[in-house]
Amino acid sequence: MFTNRKCPVCGDTIKGRADKKYCSLKCKSINQYEKRQTEETFYLKVEKQLRTNRKILKYYNKSGFTTLRKSELVKAGFDSRFYTHQWKNHKNEVYHFVYEFGFLEKTINGKEKYVLVIWQDYMNLGK
Repeated sequence: MFTNRKCPVCGDTIKGRADKKYCSLKCKSINQYEKRQTEETFYLKVEKQLRTNRKILKYYNKSGFTTLRKSELVKAGFDSRFYTHQWKNHKNEVYHFVYEFGFLEKTINGKEKYVLVIWQDYMNLGK
């Protein structure tokens, strides 16, 4: 039975076995390369933002416990959507961590702020 199948890469007619997906090895290779590039681009974007977030948290939290305006961190390039793990304290407040540097979003006196902390040994007790 003849079907008029088209290659998803170049659009040429596919000849040969019924389960063949590409017209040539070249097109198959191009498709795999493009897929890999897309996946690696996403990974690199996430990794870059995590490194940026860690650097910013480290810079602003020299004392180990600091509170500052959210806008200041955002202006420096901080993106709170990128973090590595979470920890919940006894008040059920969830701290987000970028490796060993953590932040908690709070509203204090009507202003959005971040409470910055550094991971402590006692935080491992909940695991």
